[in-house]
Amino acid sequence: MAKSQGFHPTKQILIDTVVKLMETQNAIDINSDEVLEISGISKGSLYHHFEDFSELIEYALVARFASFVDRSIHMLNQVTTHSKNKKDFVAGIHQVTRVTQSVERAGFRAERVTAISTAMRNERMKLRLGEEQERLTGALADLFRESIERGWGNPEFDPRTVAVLVQAYTMGQVVDDFTPDHMSIEKWYVLIDAIVDHIFFSKG
Repeated sequence: MAKSQGFHPTKQILIDTVVKLMETQNAIDINSDEVLEISGISKGSLYHHFEDFSELIEYALVARFASFVDRSIHMLNQVTTHSKNKKDFVAGIHQVTRVTQSVERAGFRAERVTAISTAMRNERMKLRLGEEQERLTGALADLFRESIERGWGNPEFDPRTVAVLVQAYTMGQVVDDFTPDHMSIEKWYVLIDAIVDHIFFSKG
C-alpha cells in the first residue's frame, strides 16, 4: 500500500488501488473503470478528490517512487550504522549496488524513468515528485558527506554531485534493460565497484 500522507480515506483508497495495479500493469494501461470497480469508489468521489484521472495516476506514481526512496534510505542508513571502518563501509556500498542494480530491479528502474519523464512535462506532478527525489539525493549526499567526515570518502568531490552521479548510472542501466542482448551484470558490478573503490573512496 502507498504510504499514508494524511489524505482523506477515500482519496487514499483510490491511490492504494492504483499503486497495487501498478505491480502488474503499466500506468498507461490502467483505466478509471477498473480502478472504480476494484476500489468500490464512485466516479463522483474520484473526481471530487482529483482534478482528473491523470492526477490520480500521478499520485500513485509518486507514492511508488516514495516507497522506493524509503527502501533506499533504509539501506543507506544500515550501511552507516553498521560500518566500523572504511572496509565495512565500502563493502556495504557494494552490497547496495547489487540490490539496487540487479536484473530483477529492471521494472523499478523503468518505473522511475516513467515517473520522472511524466513530471518533467507536468508542473503539477513535478512539485510532488521533486520532494521525493530531493529526499533520495539528500540521503545519498549525507552518506558520502559522513564518509568524508570519517576519513573514508574522497574529499575532492562534492557530496551532492556524487549523489547525482550514483543515481545517474543506476537509472542509466535502463538502456540495457530492454535490449535483446544484455551486458553481463557481473561485469557491470565490477565496473561500479571500481568507481566506488578508486574514485569515491580512493583516499582516507
